[in-house]
This record gives sequence, C-alpha cells and structure tokens, in this order.
Amino acid sequence: MKKNVKIWVLAGSCIILIGIIVGVFLFQKFAPSKEHMKLAEYFKMEKDDVKLILGDEILDAGALYQDRQVYVDMDIVKERLNSRFYWDSHESILLYTTPNAVISTEAGSKDCYKNNSRSGRDFEIVRVDGEEVYIALDYVKEHTALEYKVYSNPTRVVVTNEFGKEKEYCKTDSECSLRYQPDIKSDILVDLKDDAKVRLLEKENKETGFCKVMEPSGVIGYVKAKDLDDVYKEVKETDFKAEEYTHILKDEKINLVWHQVMNQTANDGLLTLLSSTKGVNVICPTWFETSDNDGNINSIANDTYVTLAHRQGIEVWGLCNDFSPNMKIGKVLGSTKKRQKLAKNLTAEAIRYSLDGINIDFENVKAESGEDFIQFIRELGIMCRNNGIVLSVDNYPVREYNQHYNRTEQAEVADYVITMAYDEYYAGSEEAGPVSSIGYVKDSAERVLGQVPPKQAIIALPFYSRHWKESTKGGKINLSSEACSMKYAQEILQDSGVSAVWSDEAGMNYMEYKSGKELHKMWIEDVNSLQVKMEEVAKHKTAGVAFWKLGLEDSSVWDMIRKYNK
Repeated sequence: MKKNVKIWVLAGSCIILIGIIVGVFLFQKFAPSKEHMKLAEYFKMEKDDVKLILGDEILDAGALYQDRQVYVDMDIVKERLNSRFYWDSHESILLYTTPNAVISTEAGSKDCYKNNSRSGRDFEIVRVDGEEVYIALDYVKEHTALEYKVYSNPTRVVVTNEFGKEKEYCKTDSECSLRYQPDIKSDILVDLKDDAKVRLLEKENKETGFCKVMEPSGVIGYVKAKDLDDVYKEVKETDFKAEEYTHILKDEKINLVWHQVMNQTANDGLLTLLSSTKGVNVICPTWFETSDNDGNINSIANDTYVTLAHRQGIEVWGLCNDFSPNMKIGKVLGSTKKRQKLAKNLTAEAIRYSLDGINIDFENVKAESGEDFIQFIRELGIMCRNNGIVLSVDNYPVREYNQHYNRTEQAEVADYVITMAYDEYYAGSEEAGPVSSIGYVKDSAERVLGQVPPKQAIIALPFYSRHWKESTKGGKINLSSEACSMKYAQEILQDSGVSAVWSDEAGMNYMEYKSGKELHKMWIEDVNSLQVKMEEVAKHKTAGVAFWKLGLEDSSVWDMIRKYNK
C-alpha cells in the first residue's frame, strides 16, 4: 500500500512538473513581450543627433537643434518643403523670392532685407556648417504652409506640411503597446494609454492581426487591431496663405514671329517684312545678347522700330540670347550680383524703348546651373511684373536631360512658356531627317502641357526646311545641310526635276534625288505641312503659336494660320 502511494506521489509530481514546464513554454511562446526598445536605438541616433520626421517619413538626417531653434538642411527644405529658397554659396546669401520682392539674408545674420527694408528675428536665420547649409524652420514657416513640434529623449522634430487632404486615424480602446514589428514578441516602442490618438498607415494584416500606425511624436510601429477603435477620417487645415503670382496674359491668341536682327540696319526692314503677314500680334526682334560674364548686355534696340510696330497694332518683345562666345551663361547666373545686374539691364532697356515684353532664349544652360537659371527668371519676373512687361521663356521640347529648365516653375513666375518644336534634325545631326515632323510637334505639345497650363503655353513652329546632302567616301557617310526658306525649298524642288511625295509619317512632302555622287534629301516645310501642325496645335487649345523666323515664310501661310489660331 505504502509502495503504491509513493508511486502515485511520484507520478503526480512528474505530472505537475511537466505541467509547469509546458506552462512556462506556452507562456514564453504566447505571452506578449514586455521588453522596451530605447527610442534612440529605434531612431538610430547618436547622442547629439536630431531626427526629422516629415509627414509619415523618418528622414536619415537633415536637422539641427541649437539655441532652442530647429534648423533644417537646405536641400531638404528645397526638395520637400519649399523650392523657392535659393542659396548663393559664392556670396553666402539666402534668397527667397515672392511675386513682388526678393528677400535676402546673410549667413549668421538675424536680419533679412526686402526691397532694402530691414526686419529682424530673434534667431539666426541661416547657419553654415562646413559645406552644409541649414535654414531656421521658423523662417521657412513664414513662407510655407507647415507646422512642427519638437520632442525630447531623443530630440526629434515632427513636421506636418500636407493640408486639406483626408488622413485616417483611430484611438486605442485600452492601454496597449506600440511594437517595433507586427509580433507580440517584438520590443515595445511606446506604451499607449487608453484613448490615445494614432494615425493609421496600414490597415489590419489578417495574418498578423496588427495595424501599422504612427503616434504623434513620430514613432511608427504596430498595434493589435483589437486594441483600436473604428477608423475615422480627418482633414488638417492651415491658416497659411501663400502669395499668388499674377500673369500678364492676352485676351487673344498669340501669333508671334521672331525677327532675326543682326545690326541696326536690319531694323529698317521691319515694315517690308510685315507687309506680307496677316494676324501677327507679337514680334520678337533678336536685339539683346549677354555680352560678358558680369551681367552686361549688347543691345541694338531701336525706337523707330517699336513705334512702327505699335502703329501696326503689334507688340514688341525684345529677345535676349546667351550665344556670345565671349561669355558662359552659368558664370552670370551663379552670382547673385551678376544675375540681378543682367535682369536690371534687360528691364532698363525694355522701359527705355517702351517694349511690351522680354523674351529669354538661353539655350546653353547646363544642368548644374538649372537652379540659378530659374532664380534668374523669378527675379526678372518681379521686375517685369512691377513694370507691366510680359515675360516669355523659350525652351527645347521636354526631355529628361533638360528638365533643369523647370518649365513648371517658369509658368508660375513668368507669363508665357514657349516650346520650340523644331530642329528635330539639325545641322549637327548624324543622319538626315525633318526639321519638324507632325509626331515631333504632337509629342512636344503633349509633354509641355503636362507641366504648363495651356493658357500659358505657346508652341513654336518653323518656316524653314533643311536641304541634306549625303556622300560616301572610304565607306564613311559625309553629311551636310543648309537651312532653306519656303521659297528656296520650292526652287530646289523645281530645279531637281523630281516630284515631292507626301509622307503621312512626317506630315510633310519629301523629295530625294541624286546629283553626281551626292544624295539629296529634303522634308519640305510649306503651307500643307504647316497646316497639319497647326491642326495639331489647335487641338490642345494653347495660348497660341510662334514662328522662326520672319521672312522665311511663303505669304500663303498667313490665312491658314489665322484660321487655326483663333
């Protein structure tokens, strides 16, 4: 009997021990972890680091917290908060451009200047640390719709800059844990109290039962869906009102022609050239060019020319190019003093000669000077706007390699954005082709209208063809070409003795013939090809058309142009 009792006691003890072991195992497997991860570890921060949280994105770097002021890296400010801040590294000046003024401040200063009027702050506006430039977030906030809050242990700044959009939120229905990963064994980041508000980033994952959320101090993690109340939507509003740019836009469609003027004598031929036109309401003489790297210009503007054009009811927009071999446009645009000097010189000439507009044709701006170029357009735009002068900018068709011309911002700060839908094949091309096929025009219009409002977009078309000559020597093809007026192109066609054939693909007549060892090719620009282009442009309801250049056209084109450019 005693022996049986001992056996039962031993068996019972074993069962209890096994139960304890199983219970501990099950507890360890299914019980939530109570381990906490330090937020400095979560944010991957060293002792003096400052973390910037923008919306629901935790940025790797880009902020300082000094003298109770938040400073944000210049690149982040431009890319994520407000692209109109401009840093001149040569002169250590920070600029911000409004529709009517340029506001400037020097590195380390608490003062800024607007139209020579000084205003002070109780903090340094911009700080420089080696190659890094930081702007005080309170100063950014003066010109930008944003809110922010600083949290400690560790120091982090949560910035909100999206307003007027619905966001999803929910509240906790009990005390719960915000975890690093969607797993009850994952470390706890924040102990959430009952009725704590969190922003919902991802709805419940059916496999894990967790939702991804962000709590107000910028910590992003996971909460059990059962610990959250129903989702609701909220729209955050702002009292910030951005200054709006105004534009000088015409009530009628623009019908612009460029007039290539090489000297004062050429100005005398205006009336002769205009006599065969119809419906032209803007003429752009090529009067100005950047002459050196200091912001000076050469001018062949002429009072009589302007008077005669105005008597014809035609506005005069003086063109300025950057073609001079004596300068590099990047060296002017990259210096605030030189850039603003150039803008003042052009504005002074426009006022002096009673010009209606300025047309900028800078075709040599490299990618590294893109920010400088658009700042020049902002600054020139202020001067033009304040003086009632139309500002238009010439552009190549939109391509990935020329996005630095920033046509979207051009449309904001200037009046008209002109796309030169020609030189599809040009003098330096490796093969012969049309100057402006219908496909090229269609693509040019569609691309620019993805960046520029139709009411500000002008599509420029050619009045010329290119006569190509191909020859082969030593197995190598030699290619040359010349630009031809519409009249000269027809003469070449007649002299060749061949007939031109219409190409649906190009939307142009095409001719080809051999003369000795040379193969001649020409896609002919005439009233028929131009009509196909005008039909295409008219579909897009743009602000109008422009043509290069006056004097190359056949007079028959003008009635057709007026028909489609209504």
